[in-house]
Amino acid sequence: MELIKHIPFLLLFSLFISHAKLALGERSSYIVHMDKSLMPKVFPTHNHWYSFAINSLKSVTPKSSDDHHQKPLRLVYTYDNAFHGFSAVLSKAELEALKKSPGFVSAYSDRSVTLDTTHTFEFLSLNPYAGLWPASDYGKGVIVGVIDTGVWPESPSYVDDGMPEVPSRWKGTCEAGQEFNSSLCNKKLIGVRYFNKGVIAGNPNVTISMNSGRDTEGHGTHTSSTAAGNYVAGASFFGYAAGTARGIAPRAHVAMYKVIWDEGRFASDVLAGMDQAVADGVDVISISMGFDGVPLYEDPIAIASFGAMEKGVLVSSSAGNEHSIGSLHNGIPWVLTVAAGSIDRFFSGGLTLGNGARTNGWTTFPAPAIASNLPLIYNKSISSCNSTEALSRVGYGIVICENGSVFSQMDFVSQSNAAAAIYIADDIDIFEFSDFPYPGIVISPVDAPYLIEYVTNAAKPFASINFQQTLVGAKPAPVVASYTSRGPAPSYPGVLKPDVMAPGSLVLASWIPNTQTALIGSNIGLTSDFILASGTSMACPHASGIAALLRGAHPEWSPAAIRSAMATTANPLDNTQRYIRDSGFDYEIATPLAMGAGQVDPNRALDPGLIYDATPQDYVDLLCSMNFTQNQIKTITRSSYTCSSPSADLNYPSFITLYSNGTTYGIVQEFRRTVTNVGSDTATYKVRVDAPAGSTVTVYPTMLQFGNKYEKLSYNLTINYKANTTGAITFGSITWVEQNGGHTVRTPIVVAPMIPIW
Repeated sequence: MELIKHIPFLLLFSLFISHAKLALGERSSYIVHMDKSLMPKVFPTHNHWYSFAINSLKSVTPKSSDDHHQKPLRLVYTYDNAFHGFSAVLSKAELEALKKSPGFVSAYSDRSVTLDTTHTFEFLSLNPYAGLWPASDYGKGVIVGVIDTGVWPESPSYVDDGMPEVPSRWKGTCEAGQEFNSSLCNKKLIGVRYFNKGVIAGNPNVTISMNSGRDTEGHGTHTSSTAAGNYVAGASFFGYAAGTARGIAPRAHVAMYKVIWDEGRFASDVLAGMDQAVADGVDVISISMGFDGVPLYEDPIAIASFGAMEKGVLVSSSAGNEHSIGSLHNGIPWVLTVAAGSIDRFFSGGLTLGNGARTNGWTTFPAPAIASNLPLIYNKSISSCNSTEALSRVGYGIVICENGSVFSQMDFVSQSNAAAAIYIADDIDIFEFSDFPYPGIVISPVDAPYLIEYVTNAAKPFASINFQQTLVGAKPAPVVASYTSRGPAPSYPGVLKPDVMAPGSLVLASWIPNTQTALIGSNIGLTSDFILASGTSMACPHASGIAALLRGAHPEWSPAAIRSAMATTANPLDNTQRYIRDSGFDYEIATPLAMGAGQVDPNRALDPGLIYDATPQDYVDLLCSMNFTQNQIKTITRSSYTCSSPSADLNYPSFITLYSNGTTYGIVQEFRRTVTNVGSDTATYKVRVDAPAGSTVTVYPTMLQFGNKYEKLSYNLTINYKANTTGAITFGSITWVEQNGGHTVRTPIVVAPMIPIW
């Protein structure tokens, strides 16, 4: 496996460091901060100054008969961006002498770094030195309202260490209730409200088991901490993904609106929660749920989010977990709809064979099990591992299972005498769920032949497995998650949905501590403050957090502008620089109906160059084109907008053409788009066209020349689709490329068969 290549290097590196410490005796690594303003003018650069400071320490280095073996002093790093200073290997005497140097500020020992988690922030290239995090001050002052199952306020993700004061515009409250005191809110968790009148109205005799904003399911705690949780050191899922957890916008404030109950899930409660969130003054609403089979004018999320959009609040929503084409919910034109993808993280058990060969298999077995130098058991007659009777003859060792369902095989193996198992499988579901109650690993059929050859030919084959390992950098990543719902959106297929994809598979975030989160065997339940969860529910808060960061960096942007920036800068390529694949459709190239414009790229979204903006009236004109009645439109708009110029051609950062399945004639569809220059004061863009197969795409004009920032220019795009009776989905894109500049503004194009509209 490709990841194995990194292990020898890391081992050699750790040995090198140990050797270096021995060779230098009492010396160790220090990070030194310097006041650059005090640098003597004789030095042309800070590098010269720091080198001089180190070289001047030679006079305090004790001499000995082993001087000729002593390694020369040297700088390890110099720093001039995040801070001013350097790192070097010094003795205590050398450090004390250095403290007397002009410009010395402070020094401390270098520390062993811990892998940060959820790791998704790193996967999305967020970093403290450049880009969206520092530009937005990590979301400082932004309020994220989460519509969900409530919150576990004692979770360390809601500690308010380092948090700014609550914004004066905040109008919300911390509502007391069962097992929930209003004093549990703070500068991080600034508000909690709960809404269950719909549940009670639907069942007047119901007894609410937890009549407060406290979370009894875990979902709301997980999503809210993903979007904007504070820093938590030492987080992990039973040793996997260990490190420091943090939300995407770690300095944003969180307000929770509990609308989902153990006793029921009612649209009226969802509406009430969203309505209150807007009144309270949130900047972003994150809602990881949706309603299936309802038109826009009966969809509480569509209705409430329209009012939110009017007030400048961006609503970020999940696409759903129904997998199939046309199953997407939250296909709401004024909402950000988020699909789910994988992460470049591999939870591993290290397999070492008796001949010294090593590889890594997938596992999330939640304990530091011991499987050391055990016999390997492989027999064709039992290798399917689907028979209690056959496995009853297996002795104590590591049994090899193939040609079956891993989850089913695991159940049978757990009833045998085997100590552990190696499962040979490529079932994609394995890599999207954390259930692994019995010691074992899963290896790919591609890696299996060497294992089978060894166990077949060795006189006494044996192996060892080490658990609780986490590797990052897996390739290819991301891939579209198998479960994520695909467009077109049945509620309105004329706008391409989803908009973007974000990490959604096995995301580590906070959980409630009083429920079972893992199993060992069939009867040992485990609890954890953090879990690995998968779903578009997990992808949505990543996008919500990015939207919060963008709001902090660009408070003047509308919700449409923020959505546009995220979509036009999204990346359609994976970390091998090939097109993202779809794990739910045999790893074919993913269509925009599965992933939108691609994996969201926060740092590029900070400076998108051009944006596709839209006003409330633009959405009204869209609604007026949809054959809705006046009352149906008013249900959504809640005001007396007039249908001034009905148009199905919304100024959206994508294009979709729908045809009747079995079409035997061509289709010509025209679009008009207006883009706003938010980049350089003067800029020229030329268009690059990648037409869908079987279609011709023309753009006019082919060049846009902006003379001022915030200037708006328009262009026309025509899709000429030729007959196709196969029902194929084809796709492409257009990209506006800035000349003599760094901006590229990409919008996807899809040609797809029509689906029924709700």
